[in-house]
Amino acid sequence: MTLQKILVYLGATTPSDPSYTNAVQELGERLARSGKTLVFGGSKEGTMTTLADAVLHNGGKAIGVFTKALPMDFLYPGLTKTIMTEDLVERKTEMFRQADAIIAMPGSFGTWDELFDALERVKVDKMHDRPVKPVAMLNLNGYYDGVASLLARSIQEGYTTKRFANLLYSASSVDDLFAWLASNDKNA
Repeated sequence: MTLQKILVYLGATTPSDPSYTNAVQELGERLARSGKTLVFGGSKEGTMTTLADAVLHNGGKAIGVFTKALPMDFLYPGLTKTIMTEDLVERKTEMFRQADAIIAMPGSFGTWDELFDALERVKVDKMHDRPVKPVAMLNLNGYYDGVASLLARSIQEGYTTKRFANLLYSASSVDDLFAWLASNDKNA
């Protein structure tokens, strides 16, 4: 599978630690330089703006999947393509459909919801022997250590079988994310 369209889940707020915003900026610049297309929630708020700006200002393409459930003044202007959905559930489905690979940056409730939703969709695809989209989280500053611990505990307690233990990759840096993308790209 060629990994051309990269779905990034991230926050519509700006975190207090600038290292997170810097990582988002770096990810956007590298997506653009590598010719990848960004797929994201389409908002002009918080780190979503940072990411879209970095992609578009470096000659990249950005697809925003936005929902009518949010105020239209939150929509990022000037995207390569905007896809409108009726609600947040449809938005998640469309973002997943558009993606070849998925990255969760540090974020909050929406980011976590989208990450776990994607993992369940990938798990179902693997159960039915369909192609599986690679999923990673950027564990910058140990942000997702709790998720890694939760997954390990779930395996230990038998809630998650070892067959699905490797569906989520934990990257420590943007460099690590790009190495992971390259290792999953069959045409790299």
